[in-house]
Amino acid sequence: MRSGILFVSPSLDDGRSLYEMLSRIAMPVRQAQNVATAGELLERESFGAVLTESELPDGSWIDVIRLVARRLPGLAVVVTDRLADARFWADVLESGAYDVLVKPFYPREVQRVLSNAVHEPPVLLRSAPAA
Repeated sequence: MRSGILFVSPSLDDGRSLYEMLSRIAMPVRQAQNVATAGELLERESFGAVLTESELPDGSWIDVIRLVARRLPGLAVVVTDRLADARFWADVLESGAYDVLVKPFYPREVQRVLSNAVHEPPVLLRSAPAA
């Protein structure tokens, strides 16, 4: 069963914080510190959704969205950033992400968004006609 979250971020503190928040709802978290490591983990392990920082040591959120689209189309990607404004939010959603989480993380919001990302398919997949 795909239920865990792949967190793509170089911040170990954010990783620990996220782990604590999601362990309360029995949702495992695995962390990759960059896009390259995220790609390796996506090939070897199964995840219910991806949460990525907007800026990464070897790329950005758009690189993570492209990576997921190539390897696991339909897997929800949530982007996080401290300075997320309406324009950023629109860019992220137009690029195919599931949602945006603004930092600092608020436990209930993180739990709600990531639980929905894991258990509800992205809107575009729900509205696509059956083949």
